[in-house]
Amino acid sequence: MSIPPKLQKRLLEDVVIFENKESQKTGAQSVAPDHSPRQSAGGKPLPARSALIDSAQSTLQQRVEQLLFHQSELLDEKQWGAYIDLFAEEGVYWMPVTPEQTEWMDSPSIFVEDKRMMEIRMGRVMHPNAWSQAPQWGTSHVVGNVVIEAVSEGEIKVRSRFHMTELRRDATRHFAGTYRHTLKRIGDDFKIALQRVDLLNGQAPFDYVLQIWV
Repeated sequence: MSIPPKLQKRLLEDVVIFENKESQKTGAQSVAPDHSPRQSAGGKPLPARSALIDSAQSTLQQRVEQLLFHQSELLDEKQWGAYIDLFAEEGVYWMPVTPEQTEWMDSPSIFVEDKRMMEIRMGRVMHPNAWSQAPQWGTSHVVGNVVIEAVSEGEIKVRSRFHMTELRRDATRHFAGTYRHTLKRIGDDFKIALQRVDLLNGQAPFDYVLQIWV
């Protein structure tokens, strides 16, 4: 079907010609031209830990709680390098598919990452074109109901509850569930040997996969 000359002229008036440099954009910028690379959090100061953390007044319960609170603040401040440093050299972050799961070697998991894999993930989300880290992306964690389940000379097992709200542009998601930390004693401080994250809504439908640790 041929287009009448008058209509063809009108259509041509509404055509916008982009310069070639637009076609060179990649990743998030090719999908959303208003995307600007996320600014690195590396220059920001780390969130302060409790003034009681090195005090004789602090109890084991308080010191464990402050570690969990500090860990969640590091996530919310996008201080991922410092977050990874909280883990022992052999430490693992594990998010099973179901609360009944007891191992990750022969069963699928949402996350199973040692420190090396966590560092690779950090490098990916810090890429300038990382879509998940577009402006107006952030999280807010609340951690509570901290219970020390077992204590030995070199290890502490802790259970807690968490709520996390995530903002991505004009959409929000809410995650909740249980943390289980196995902590190694390192002097007066701790390192995370294992962090297990059981999502309450792990089977719920989400519009895109998790990009960073919950």
